[in-house]
Amino acid sequence: MNFEDYFKKSVWETFTSSQGLTADFVVKAVVAMALAVILGILIYKIYGHYFGGVVFSRSFATTLVGMTVLSCMLTLAISSNIVISLGMVGALSIVRYRTAIKDPMDLLYLFWSISIGITLGAGIYVLAAVTMLVMLFVVHLFYNRRKKGVIYIMVVHYESGLAGDEILRSLGKMKYQLKSKTIRGDQTELTMELLCRNSNTLFMENIQAVEGVKDVTLIQYNGEYHG
Repeated sequence: MNFEDYFKKSVWETFTSSQGLTADFVVKAVVAMALAVILGILIYKIYGHYFGGVVFSRSFATTLVGMTVLSCMLTLAISSNIVISLGMVGALSIVRYRTAIKDPMDLLYLFWSISIGITLGAGIYVLAAVTMLVMLFVVHLFYNRRKKGVIYIMVVHYESGLAGDEILRSLGKMKYQLKSKTIRGDQTELTMELLCRNSNTLFMENIQAVEGVKDVTLIQYNGEYHG
């Protein structure tokens, strides 16, 4: 070993000792962060493929990648230095996130990203890979079940007392559940939950043709209806 190599090694050892770093830790951190980026992008792609909403939020999807990388970084930092770990616990305990999560599935993807990042930061790469496969299977399974039918809320206003029975007969073999029925004088408001196997809404025209029916409204059900 010549003087230049010895000098570089001495500088590196001085820097790493002062920062609490070792060569093994640097290799571990590089591998973990690289895997965090790869798996974070994979979660991003899965979220985009199985997204069931109306407007796809690219900013939220990008957040999934960032959450995976940042949670990995935090775990690496906590595992490398006890002082940093105590400081982060104190700092994170006062952080408050007030952004509302409207879709519970978004919360699932957020926690999925954080969990993968923590697992990678802890160096348990096999568990992270197995978790990715299991979660992909779960999301795919329930996504296919949801695609077998779409749930709607149908609101019908009618006046004739006999129109209610005709409305139910117009639904044919569709699965439905009565949510509410409100009578105001001569007018009745009927709210029902329907399961449509396809996008055919011809039954609405049949209901509208029933004598006494004033209007028919069909709304896709997203779990936020209260009636």
